[in-house]
Amino acid sequence: MASSSPLLHLLLLLLLTLSTATATVRHRPTASHNYHDALTKCILFYEGQRSGKLPPNQRMTWRKDSGLSDGSAMKVDLVGGYYDAGDNIKFGFPMAFTTTMLSWSVLEFGGVMKSELGNAKTAIRWATDYLLKATAQPDTIYVQVGDANKDHACWERPEDMDTQRTVIKIDRNNPGTEVAAETAAALASASLVFRKSDPNYSKILLKRAIMVFAFADKYRGSYSDGLKSFVCPFYCSYSGYQDELLWGAAWLQKATRSPAYLNYIQANGRTLGVDENDCTFSWDNKHAGAKILLSKAFLVQKVQSLHDYKGHADSFICSLVPGAPSSQAQYTPGGLLFKMDDSNLQYVTSTTFLLVTYAKYLTQSHKVVSCGGTIVTPRRLRTIAKKQVDYLLGDNPMRMSFMVGYGPRYPQRIHHRGSSLPSVSAHPAKIDCGSGFNFMHSESPDPNVLVGAVVGGPDEHDRYTDERSDYFQAEPATYTNAPLVGTLAYLAHSFGQI
Repeated sequence: MASSSPLLHLLLLLLLTLSTATATVRHRPTASHNYHDALTKCILFYEGQRSGKLPPNQRMTWRKDSGLSDGSAMKVDLVGGYYDAGDNIKFGFPMAFTTTMLSWSVLEFGGVMKSELGNAKTAIRWATDYLLKATAQPDTIYVQVGDANKDHACWERPEDMDTQRTVIKIDRNNPGTEVAAETAAALASASLVFRKSDPNYSKILLKRAIMVFAFADKYRGSYSDGLKSFVCPFYCSYSGYQDELLWGAAWLQKATRSPAYLNYIQANGRTLGVDENDCTFSWDNKHAGAKILLSKAFLVQKVQSLHDYKGHADSFICSLVPGAPSSQAQYTPGGLLFKMDDSNLQYVTSTTFLLVTYAKYLTQSHKVVSCGGTIVTPRRLRTIAKKQVDYLLGDNPMRMSFMVGYGPRYPQRIHHRGSSLPSVSAHPAKIDCGSGFNFMHSESPDPNVLVGAVVGGPDEHDRYTDERSDYFQAEPATYTNAPLVGTLAYLAHSFGQI
C-alpha cells in the first residue's frame, strides 16, 4: 500500500509539525496596541504634573521649577508633590489616592515592568516625599496648597503662579477622616513598594501611616464640612469617610500583618459600608477597591476570617459584566464603560485595574465568579479590561487615542495650563493671570505635549470635541493615569512586549 511509503510518511510528519507550529503561533493573540509604549508614556505624564524643584534628570523638559515657597504662609515646608489635573492646586485627597493606586499597580505588576519599574517608583516617591512633609506634625495634615477659586480665575503657567498659595489643614478641631485615612493608605501601600529596595524609607512610611490612620479613626468627621469653601465642589467627599477607613485599614493590615487591623476590619466592616452595593471606584469612593484588596487576603493568603470579601468582590464584578443578571454597568454604543460626563475615563482606568487584579487573584486560587448562575472566568475579566484599554488607546468610533502622545491621532487641545501656554524656554517673559486666557481660548494645538496624559474622554455617544474649555472631556488628572499603569504593565507582559 502507498501509505507505507517512507516519503509519504515524511510528508505527513512535516504537515503535522507545520500545523502544530501554526497552532502554537495562533495561541498567542496579536496585540491590538503597543502597551509597552503606552506604559512608558503613562508614567512619564507624572513628570509634567510635578510641583517644586525639578531634578536634573527631568525628562519633561518644558516644565520648570514652581511653587518653591509653598507652605511658607504657615511656616511649613510644603514644596513638592503633584498638581492634580490642569490647574495649579495641590489637593491632598486625590494626590493620596493617586499614590495608593500607583503603589498598588507596582505591587501587583511591578515584577513585569522591567525598565519602567524605576520610573514608577520615582513617581510614587515624588508624592510620598510630599505626604511625609504634609503629615510631619502629630494630629495635623496639610491637605491643600492654593485657593482653587482664585486659581481657576487665572490661566497661567505653574512657573508664573502669583495667586495666593493658601495652606489648608485638618486637625483635632477640624477633622478630615477621609483625607487622613486615604493618606494612611498611600503611605502604607508605598511602604510595601520600597520594602526591599529602600528598607529605611519603607519603615519611615509605615510608621507615619500607622500614626495617620490612628488620627483619622480617632477624630472622625468629613473634611467637606469644616473646609467646604476650599474643597467643594472640587474634591468634596460625597461618599462619606467610612470607605476610606475600611480601605486604610486594609492597606495597614497588608503592610503590618498585625492582627489589630484584621480585628478592626472584622469588627467594623459592616458599619463602614462593606455591604453597600457601590459600583464606582474612584478618588472619592474606595469600597470596591477595599473589597478586591481584602479578597486577596482570603483567596491567596488563606485568611479565613475574610471569607465574605470574596462574595463582596464578586458582587462588584457581576455589576460590570455585560449580560450578567446583576449587571448595572452602562456602555456607550462603541463599547466604553460609561459612569458620568465628568472625566469618565477615570472610572474606566480604575475599573479595568480591579478587573485584571481580581483575575490574578482568582487564577492564583483556582476560583471563578458566579453571577447568578453565569460563570465568569478570570479570562473573561481580562477580556473586558483589554477591550476598555483598547478603546482608550484608539479602538473607538473616533479612531482616536485618548492618551496624549500615543498613536497617530490624539487630543491636541487639552484643558491644562502648562501644556496650553508657551513654555518658559520659548517665552521667558511672565504671562499674567488674565492674558493667559488668550491661549486657553485659542484653537491652536498645545505648544507643549503632555505625553501620557489621559483626558476625561468622550461622552455617552462616543463623541469627543477636543476643545480646551471643555474640562469634562479635555482635562487630564493624576488619578486617571495611576491605575492604568498596572493594567498596561499586565497587558504589555501578556503580549510579550516587555
